[in-house]
Amino acid sequence: MVGPTTDLRRVPVKAALRRAAAAPVAALLTALLAASCVADSPDGAKPAATKVSFNPGASLAGNYLAGRHAQARGDLSAAADFIGAALKQAPDTPNLLRRTFVLTAMEGRMEEAAALARRVVAVNAKAPIAKLMVVVDDIKAGRFAEAEKRLAGLSEKGFNVIMRPLLSAWARVGLGNPDAALEALKPLAGKDRSEALHDLHAALINETAGQAEAAEKQYLRVVDKQNGPSLRVVQLLGALYERAGKADKATEIYRNYLDEQPQTRLLEPALARLEAGTAPALAVASAAAGAAEGLFGVASSLRQQNAHESALLFAQMGLYLRPDFPVMQILIGQILESQERLESANKAYASIDPASPFSWAARLRIASNLNRLDRADEAVEQLRAMAGEHPGQAEALINLGDILRGRERYSEAVDAYDRAMTRIVTLERRHWSLLYARGIVLERSKQWPRAEADFLRALEFEPEQPYVLNYLGYSWVDKGHNLDKAHAMIKKAVMLRPRDGYIVDSLGWVLYRSGQYGKAVRELERAVELRPGDPIINDHLGDAYWKVGRRQEARFQWRRALGFDPEPDVKATIESKLINGLVEKAETGGDG
Repeated sequence: MVGPTTDLRRVPVKAALRRAAAAPVAALLTALLAASCVADSPDGAKPAATKVSFNPGASLAGNYLAGRHAQARGDLSAAADFIGAALKQAPDTPNLLRRTFVLTAMEGRMEEAAALARRVVAVNAKAPIAKLMVVVDDIKAGRFAEAEKRLAGLSEKGFNVIMRPLLSAWARVGLGNPDAALEALKPLAGKDRSEALHDLHAALINETAGQAEAAEKQYLRVVDKQNGPSLRVVQLLGALYERAGKADKATEIYRNYLDEQPQTRLLEPALARLEAGTAPALAVASAAAGAAEGLFGVASSLRQQNAHESALLFAQMGLYLRPDFPVMQILIGQILESQERLESANKAYASIDPASPFSWAARLRIASNLNRLDRADEAVEQLRAMAGEHPGQAEALINLGDILRGRERYSEAVDAYDRAMTRIVTLERRHWSLLYARGIVLERSKQWPRAEADFLRALEFEPEQPYVLNYLGYSWVDKGHNLDKAHAMIKKAVMLRPRDGYIVDSLGWVLYRSGQYGKAVRELERAVELRPGDPIINDHLGDAYWKVGRRQEARFQWRRALGFDPEPDVKATIESKLINGLVEKAETGGDG
């Protein structure tokens, strides 16, 4: 069956965190990074599925080259070890010192990174990220005056345009001077790209000073500037209302967010507090926690700009300041995933306190990554256990079905999706993808009537969803049913996704099955251009060539299709056509 199943894996925390950072800062950071981070960031690391398994040796050159090789393969842990071993052999080499610091910090070995950063600054007083690391280390240790002095000596270029005001403000909070802290933030105010960051941290600083009304005003300014409040702002503002005894306002802001994100479980602790009548502690109650909050916003924005290495550096600094910071742990896991460092990502997710509302989403990501690591049985076991923990929640079962579908364990996937459906009280528009996914596995399990019903129901929610239109239309064509309606549906899908080779192939195939062989050739040739390595599309083009009398080209396409490892039944059909030509049985059989 040709037709994209699409990647329907859920990333549960992604929607909830998609606006968690102060988004306006992202565009500013894009312009600043080139001038600021190049000197201290590693060369672009290439992700790799395997790790270097050798230990550092006695050769300086060997350790250095092994470290660069490990870094190129995306194994930053080994890279830090090898480059660090080289540094021990040549401790006064600036490049080795800088590179070892950066790699060590990216790996989260922060005490070691802080010591290295001080050595880097001693050699090069202008090294921006190393100086920032020293400031972070001072704030963590409560050396606020030292941190403030170092910040005063920083240039006002590059990322320091943002980090200097933020960290200076929180150092002043640590010194017990919130008014001076608000003054330090002022360079971020009145600028489109950083004003939201200013307002958020002004709110947090006012809260630490006990100025609830001023904090509320600043939070509301952030909400006004966002396209719907972020999860982080909802949590902070709602908690402020709870502490102020304004339960109605807290309930309103939580419920409004849940109306937009009904599947999230991240506000469950807040709702439980409201029901119990207990007030939360301050989320940001110290200078270190406030500085960590600032680093989270910057790291989130950098990740949005695909500056993954720099984002990881800032995120690790933030986690160093505040080790119990689940949104930062989630962010680090996401960055590591984007680098294909799945084992490391899972360690980041697993480090989240099981009592945190973020733990559930993190465990779902762990299962997804286990599957990507070809440890599907472990992923399945974990998701089945999670489904048992919360009998009223469908999410774990949906993720389980997605993994089983991807592994072509269709009958088991049907069972997982069926059980998920029983946990959904009312199907809504957002459930179209679940209906689509279950329709696919029902079709593959030879349960066509149920599959057809799911596809049609999905189209009720999303009438112009191209993948559903294509899958249902192609299935009808393949069965010889509803050809005119299938043709119209697939044409619409092609209009919506003109560069999708699978959908273009479906259009060519409906024309073929309708006897319009010349038109079919044109569409199938375009499909092959878009998806040159797909065996079924090449096979289809071969059939169309045969029908218009281009026999030699037909056999070429069939041989080409065999080279792309088709399914056994399709392979047998193609081999028969190479021997006997296209006969009626071959034309109408199999997946075609």
